[in-house]
Amino acid sequence: MWPSNRWNYSNMSACCSHTHSASRLFSFFAKRYRRRFKKHGFEPSQKQLLQGLELVDYRDGTLLEIGCGVGHLHQKLLQQGARSAVGVDLAPKMLAEAKALAVERGVCDRAQYLEGDFIDLYDQIEPVNITLLDKVVCCYPDAGMLVSRSLDKTNHVYAVTYPRNRWFVRLGVALTALVLCLIRSGFRSYVHDPKTIEAWITQRGFVKRFQEQTSMWLTQIYVRA
Repeated sequence: MWPSNRWNYSNMSACCSHTHSASRLFSFFAKRYRRRFKKHGFEPSQKQLLQGLELVDYRDGTLLEIGCGVGHLHQKLLQQGARSAVGVDLAPKMLAEAKALAVERGVCDRAQYLEGDFIDLYDQIEPVNITLLDKVVCCYPDAGMLVSRSLDKTNHVYAVTYPRNRWFVRLGVALTALVLCLIRSGFRSYVHDPKTIEAWITQRGFVKRFQEQTSMWLTQIYVRA
């Protein structure tokens, strides 16, 4: 079933609390993300995402990366021929790092950054050729709403990485939730059924062109039919 676009007040209150907690948590890790990439480069799942994008026409295209973090993915695509990119993230320190890296990489004139919840910023964002959601669906309380609204902004390619629905992944998410509870963070991550996510996307007229996986992550590339 396609997700409803109606939220009630309790949904909005819970989402606002989650958004604030996510902003604080990811801001705390911003510099670590940048240092980790400098030392290790892209994660295996991100390499798979880039591999899948090579099979579709992204060069000279416009990009939207939701949950862009410090910007490595869309900046790499800009360096390889994408025309422009909009990065959206909740964490101000993540975006500060992304802007600094965009200057270092010579792509700052083609990259725009918006701070906040993508759903709240929805009306400010123009449709693009390619939308990227790398490990974002699992961080959002209403995954159906996120997928629906992000598909609204996607003209051609929809690229997404999210957790596989396996027992050890679910266990890891549960243990992480326990730690977050102990440190009094309201942020939580989620494991969704891949069949449900795929149905949300294909019901909007997209066809899966690429799929790869690691032990934890599932990477998929969809193209509008």
